[in-house]
Amino acid sequence: MIIGGGATGLGVALDAATRGIRVALVEAFDFAKGTSSRATKLVHGGVRYLAQGNIALVREALHERTTLLHNAPHLAQPLPFVMP
Repeated sequence: MIIGGGATGLGVALDAATRGIRVALVEAFDFAKGTSSRATKLVHGGVRYLAQGNIALVREALHERTTLLHNAPHLAQPLPFVMP
C-alpha cells in the first residue's frame, strides 16, 4: 500500500505494478494535487533554477536524472537542449 498520490507515490506505484506487484494507492485529495516539487525538480533537471543561481539543486538534479536514465530507461529519455 502506498499512501500519497503525488509524483513520488504515483511513480512508486507504477514501478511496483510494472514489476508484477499488486499495488493499492491511497490519496486524500485529487491525485497529483500536491505533487512533490522537490521530486519533480530532480527529474526534469531544474533548468529554471540555474537561472536563479541554485547551482547545488541543478547539480543534484542532473545526478538524479543520470541515475534514473540508467535504472529506468523506459521511464525517462534524454532530450536535446538548446540554450541561446
